[in-house]
Amino acid sequence: MAPMPTTPSTEDLTDGLLADWTALLHRCAAAEDPEPYGRELLRRWSEPQRRYHTPEHLHAVLRHVDDLAGHAADPDAVRLAAWFHDAVYRPDRSENEERSAALAVRALTAAGLPAARVAEVERLVLLTVTHHPAPGDRDGEVLCDADLAVLGGAPEAYAAYASAVRAEYAFVPEPDFRAGRAAVLRRLLALPALYRTPTARERFTDAARANLTAELGGLEG
Repeated sequence: MAPMPTTPSTEDLTDGLLADWTALLHRCAAAEDPEPYGRELLRRWSEPQRRYHTPEHLHAVLRHVDDLAGHAADPDAVRLAAWFHDAVYRPDRSENEERSAALAVRALTAAGLPAARVAEVERLVLLTVTHHPAPGDRDGEVLCDADLAVLGGAPEAYAAYASAVRAEYAFVPEPDFRAGRAAVLRRLLALPALYRTPTARERFTDAARANLTAELGGLEG
């Protein structure tokens, strides 16, 4: 019998992410040592108010970006955007994406990356407000599909995701949470397409619509 896959320890996960970050910034010709800022980003992703938007989520999004990278115009810009897309996250605030984008501009400019790539990363992070890239926006399609891939998981994985989201909003009374969450689910279901890349569309669409519809039914029932 084949051995069961093991979940990496938190230390192994963060070490791997730090190595990924350092290699990415070196590929992008950073003028500064990227490791200290990588540690700062991982500190942000590990803040205590997070239950879903954690290093595990970052790792999952980056792996999905790798899977979809052949569709992107600038895969490394998408990877940079993945690192920053939830780098600022406070569930009691509504401007997280804008603050994350501003952080990306400051950090990547300080690292010496070209202005055009920094601007592309900023644009991509802001796109995660709506997850609605324009037709032909290949980098935006990859980032949004990678971020929304969790919706197309197995029912038990989706249930764990939904539970973690509820835990992040534990300060919100149940009736208010149900109304707000239902609005988010309806918005996602109303998108012209949940996924834009051919690979993600084929892999995740049916499961994602089933998961979203089931959760919405539970909230409204």
